[in-house]
Amino acid sequence: MFVFFALFGFLFILIGTVGFLIKAIFKKSKRKFGILALVGIAMFMVAVVISPDDIEPEKEKADSVEQTPTDEPVETKKKAPEKESVEEIEKPEKKISKDVEEKSVPVVMPSKNHSSKVTPEKLKDSTETSGTTARIPVELVKVIDGDTIKIIYNDKEQNVRYLLIDTPETNHPRLGKQPFGDEAKARNKELIESGTLEIEFDVGERFDKYNRLLAYIYIDGKNVQKILLSEGLARVAYIYPPNTRYVDPYEKTQAIAKEKKLGIWSVEDYATDTGFNAQAVKEKPAEPAPNSLITEQPVAPAPAAKPSQPVQSTEFFQNCTELRKTYPNGVPSSHPAYQSKMDRDKDGFACER
Repeated sequence: MFVFFALFGFLFILIGTVGFLIKAIFKKSKRKFGILALVGIAMFMVAVVISPDDIEPEKEKADSVEQTPTDEPVETKKKAPEKESVEEIEKPEKKISKDVEEKSVPVVMPSKNHSSKVTPEKLKDSTETSGTTARIPVELVKVIDGDTIKIIYNDKEQNVRYLLIDTPETNHPRLGKQPFGDEAKARNKELIESGTLEIEFDVGERFDKYNRLLAYIYIDGKNVQKILLSEGLARVAYIYPPNTRYVDPYEKTQAIAKEKKLGIWSVEDYATDTGFNAQAVKEKPAEPAPNSLITEQPVAPAPAAKPSQPVQSTEFFQNCTELRKTYPNGVPSSHPAYQSKMDRDKDGFACER
């Protein structure tokens, strides 16, 4: 309707005006064209009065009738409800995202008294306590050697390999027993059983290829790796980034023990960058015994003779400290300086470290 009145109104005005001008030029009657122009003005005014806003609802209503099923009323299709339904859909999504944010699990930093919070599933995640110095209390099962223990962790037994150090072997299938291996194991056992045991992870892999946990070990807050290094019973080894948190302090501690020639550093070329060279210990020449008392065992002692020392010992030392000055690695039962009282573990080797 708007288009109709506007178009024809404009047409009538144009024709009436042009006709009126032509008649005026030729001085003829202009009444018909004047009426036509007035009718056109009237129609144009009607078109202006009829606004498109009055027509738009009818168009929208017609569209809604076409989209609405025949068995539903036309009035059910309205603009406002559609807007409300969109808002209702958007609001739950915002609510769900908010709930997800609120329920997101942060990185767990187990405290000393809550190791149970670290589940086996989380244990496989290298980010669990990664980048922190959080320590987890654990229960000791047994000491395997100088750098390996078995613990109860997450309700199951788990072997733990000490990070960044290596000690001589005690019962290796290929290397066998290496010098200072028993000493390292004995000292490790003494430390581990002396207080509260805790482990600390680094930022890298949690397990080695033998499925052993990789960790730093603490007893009453003291780092066991560092103690073994300081006493010359371990060397810095197996440095695999990014598990390198304590490499620098460990190497400084090792340098001091090496300078003092303690333990594994007392034998030249025994501890190397690739491991322990047992051959270097075997090839070391025997040192003289300046403070020892050497006597010959009598073949047939007189019945009245009262020996001042046991006949089975031909080389006498007061204790292991004195014996180690001459024999740093101890002596076997076949050695003339062997005494059973110095063989505490009764393994046929006295004063071993």
